[in-house]
Amino acid sequence: MQADPVPSSASTEASRARRHLRWMKIGLVTLTILLVLWAVTAYVIMPAAWRWHTHRHPAIDPAPRITRTALGIPGDPLNVALVGDQNAVVKAVLAAGWHPADPITLRTSLRIARSTVLHLPYEEAPVSNLYLWDRVHDLAFQQCVGGSAKQRHHVRFWRSEEVDEGDRPLWLGAATYDTRAGLSHTTGQITHHISADVDAERDKLLQDLQQASLLARTYWVDGFQEKLQGRNGGGDPYRTDGRLGVGVVVPIEDAEARAP
Repeated sequence: MQADPVPSSASTEASRARRHLRWMKIGLVTLTILLVLWAVTAYVIMPAAWRWHTHRHPAIDPAPRITRTALGIPGDPLNVALVGDQNAVVKAVLAAGWHPADPITLRTSLRIARSTVLHLPYEEAPVSNLYLWDRVHDLAFQQCVGGSAKQRHHVRFWRSEEVDEGDRPLWLGAATYDTRAGLSHTTGQITHHISADVDAERDKLLQDLQQASLLARTYWVDGFQEKLQGRNGGGDPYRTDGRLGVGVVVPIEDAEARAP
């Protein structure tokens, strides 16, 4: 039997050179990939993240997620917000076809009862008090459906103490749709029962404002609501995708210029 030939010194050196060249290529490819990833992260992803963070109103992150009734029972979930001074916000919502809700008094309480029972129009019917930041809502608007206050779109807003770089407050809101009048499942008091699809009301309000051309821009805060299902103060179930829709209202001087 003939023995295997012993590799020569030249072939060994050539093999080592090829392995060295192959590892150099792998190293260069790896280094190139790492440099590309660094460049994309440093010059694209991080600046975009910081732009997104700074464009969000500073009152959003620390804000509560749920309203409370006068008894401290969890109320309607917060699902919409507007950014702007009060005059601009009121003008925008009115221009979008919503009506301001009257305060609760004996006269307005009797009038909404009459509207509900006799199917009479009451475009400014009051809404029940809900609380956020330990105070009742600052603004409330509605749209009646079917010619009475029995069914209606409505939203309550609370003004944040914190303002953004433009000195504009955040108006954090809870938009819901009243389907019928009845007795509360939690207290037995007379109340309106809401539709479970609170996202539809959020989307409707923002769409109405966009159609009125009084939103400078709209953005979404994903995961604002961690609980995607729950019950409000009247015991009505609701569901949500957890997003907060935020509309930046056109300043009042620009809104007046856009008016026909």
